Amino acid sequence: MKNFNVRVYGLLINEENQILITDEEIKGFRFTKFPGGGLELGEGTIEGLKREFLEECNLEIAVLSHFYTTDFFVKSLFSEEQLLSIYYLVKPLDKFKFKISLEAFDFDSQAEGQKQAFRLVFVDELEDKDLTFPVDKHVLKLLKSKR
Repeated sequence: MKNFNVRVYGLLINEENQILITDEEIKGFRFTKFPGGGLELGEGTIEGLKREFLEECNLEIAVLSHFYTTDFFVKSLFSEEQLLSIYYLVKPLDKFKFKISLEAFDFDSQAEGQKQAFRLVFVDELEDKDLTFPVDKHVLKLLKSKR
């Protein structure tokens, strides 16, 4: 294992203490995570996170502050790379232009291939079993301990 995969994620928490999460399906694999994704070559972390929010949910964001960077080893589930995940607290600069689903994996009639749906969940009600990836679970614990 020689390569690193740098990921950037946004923790968007509204006034009601609800956090934005995304349910996704790629090639039949379903997972729930915080919005964000892979950093592209030549991007800074904040620039990459803003791009990810525009691509995933057509939403411009302001990055408020750094929240957490992975401090333990995590191997990618999808490749032979080591993951480095960076989380920021963010806020929307506009109203949501995408559907907020009330139930997990509410893909409506999305075509085969990559599917995505967004939910707002109360931070206090979100549990680590609701998230798929180990770093997201760790971040949730940190988030709850700081509130």
